[in-house]
Amino acid sequence: MCAVAALVFVMVVVGGITRLTESGLSITRWDVVSGTLPPIGDAAWAVQFEAYKASSQYQMMNRGMTLAEFQGIFFWEYVHRLLGRLIGVAFALPLLWFWVKKAIPQSYKPRLLALLMLGALQGTIGWWMVSSGLVGRTEVAHERLAVHLTVALAIMAGCIWTALDLLRSGPVAAPRPRRWVTPFAVLLLVQIIWGAFVAGMRAGHASDTWPLMFGTLIPTGLVRTASDIIDAPITVHFIHRSMAWLVAAAALLIAFRLWRAGAGVRALALGGAVVLQFCLGVATVLSGVAISLGVAHQAGGALLVAATVWAAHWSVQGRSA
Repeated sequence: MCAVAALVFVMVVVGGITRLTESGLSITRWDVVSGTLPPIGDAAWAVQFEAYKASSQYQMMNRGMTLAEFQGIFFWEYVHRLLGRLIGVAFALPLLWFWVKKAIPQSYKPRLLALLMLGALQGTIGWWMVSSGLVGRTEVAHERLAVHLTVALAIMAGCIWTALDLLRSGPVAAPRPRRWVTPFAVLLLVQIIWGAFVAGMRAGHASDTWPLMFGTLIPTGLVRTASDIIDAPITVHFIHRSMAWLVAAAALLIAFRLWRAGAGVRALALGGAVVLQFCLGVATVLSGVAISLGVAHQAGGALLVAATVWAAHWSVQGRSA
């Protein structure tokens, strides 16, 4: 379970590279089996390139791209899809083995099957996302990107939580702070969704200054219609950067409570992860969304999720406090 969670983390990082390098639309078909192998030979590459030339991204943004340039963006999307297949195999084969060996506790079987089904669904969600960007636009729909990222992190969190359950040594008598778990999980989820909106809409380019946007803390005309909250790049960018303060403050307060309750390492992990993520977000904005920093920011988000799951699992094992 830990290995699968690590693979999902790598998948999230590669997904960030794929988005920031505009590589996600380079493969225009979903070939579950035959797509496992990359194009071999000039003829196969020509077929893939011609298929990409029919896409809106090529017609509207990359017209005149050379084959070598196409191979550069094809690489990241291919690796991303290959990792998805690898994660499926890494989860399904051991699951089948331990199931046959009757080594899986009965209470874990529904959860493991649910994670397997969620992983299979994620592949479908990925293609649903890609298909949104093939006609009439140069990027995938940001709402679908948000769903894709959220499900990936949910799978990673589910794997970590299950691993921690399996490693649990017994009942805990001492009370532990736990009321924070659900509110903070919801807050973090909303922040992740708006972060995906920012990435999908390229809204990170809306402003390259911090803490001010366009010389002010709150730009004028942020919300002219209700849809601006999810569709207007400046508004989406402002919401994401503003919520970062709330997430950071909440996480640091929780970390302080965990420290006082005796969960020192987990407190440091949660506090350190949120501070790192906040700093990476600021650096990404100030850099004009440099690819390296943007990818690091997405990786930091996944690490913050992992740290939250680790701390939350410890908290819920004790009596409510």
